[in-house]
Amino acid sequence: MPFTIKKSRRINELPPYLFAEIDRRKREALSRGVDLIDLGIGDPDIPTPSAVVEKLLEGASKPANHRYPSSSGMAEFRQAVANWYQSRFNVKLDPAKEVVSLIGSKEGIGNMAVAFVDPGDLVLVASPCYPVYHIGTAFSGGKNYFLPLKKENKFLPDLEAIPADVAKQAKMLWINYPNNPTAAVADKDFYRRVIDFANKHNVIVCHDAAYTEMGFDGYKPMSFLQVEGAREVGIEFHSLSKTFNMTGWRIGMAVGNPELVGGLAQAKSNLDSGIFQAVQEAGIEALKQGDKIVEPSRKIYQERRDILVDGLRAVGLECDKPKATFYVWVSCPKGLSSAEFTAKLLDDAGVVTTPGIGFGAAGEGYVRFTVCVDKERLREVAERIRRVKL
Repeated sequence: MPFTIKKSRRINELPPYLFAEIDRRKREALSRGVDLIDLGIGDPDIPTPSAVVEKLLEGASKPANHRYPSSSGMAEFRQAVANWYQSRFNVKLDPAKEVVSLIGSKEGIGNMAVAFVDPGDLVLVASPCYPVYHIGTAFSGGKNYFLPLKKENKFLPDLEAIPADVAKQAKMLWINYPNNPTAAVADKDFYRRVIDFANKHNVIVCHDAAYTEMGFDGYKPMSFLQVEGAREVGIEFHSLSKTFNMTGWRIGMAVGNPELVGGLAQAKSNLDSGIFQAVQEAGIEALKQGDKIVEPSRKIYQERRDILVDGLRAVGLECDKPKATFYVWVSCPKGLSSAEFTAKLLDDAGVVTTPGIGFGAAGEGYVRFTVCVDKERLREVAERIRRVKL
């Protein structure tokens, strides 16, 4: 009998990972010699600040950093996170109990299910969304119940529309504002409703806050933890990736309820060995510099947002001008699905975007554009689309 390898059911039942599929299609186009403008994946093109890079180089030369780090993070890094939260959001955190380091927030998001979801547990996921929210649940044998984000509700989940039996079963709720992919934002009133819902139904709230530092026109997105009662029911995920142009460095944090933070840290201690300490030292420098790093990037993204949105509107595409994130959520032309519109943009205009359906069924009818290329290329996007028959 020949040797055979069988993948686990959890792997075989996965849909194709959204960004992997986009990469495959990009490679095919590039092999044909297409000059692509890649607005598909949210990966900052602005370099990591030199002061942060210098800290990494300095830290990499220290023998103490060549040994295993703590999976929860260096005390100094967790203190820097607490200091940043105090300065940025006026939220006071105990760095020993209410902060844990992450190998990028994606890792922590996935491991929340390892720590808190048992087979059969029900998890509420606001959708369209970052796929890891529901994939983590599926990997742990849980069940996902999707809350559709609709334009008429400002892309906020309608908590009152959740059936009573579903709310009763729910173990966890995933929300994300400023939102990927819709670029929607949330206010204090929404978070209060979330906290009331969590207390009524004993539901853990997981808030992915990766884009709070990317607010435009003077708008400053808030932390979920700024709202009274949030710490009792929730945990917030943050990342240095988008904030400080450090996506490849893989460093983030989760903060909030000490039992939730502690449970996540316990799961991590059994699965990873933490972040290279030199990277944490560089992260400390980034957090110390804070807005000195962020503000120049923010201005660049705001200018790019204006160029892209104005250009898309000029060629007849419908989109709002986002108050935050580096995403623009664009309505598909009549008669085209999000996959068809994405394919047309790639094949006929050489513009890479992401189909809304890839973020969940509620994303159908939209395509996500990013502003992670320079402004001259963004001006070219509208001109290329103008020549496409839509």
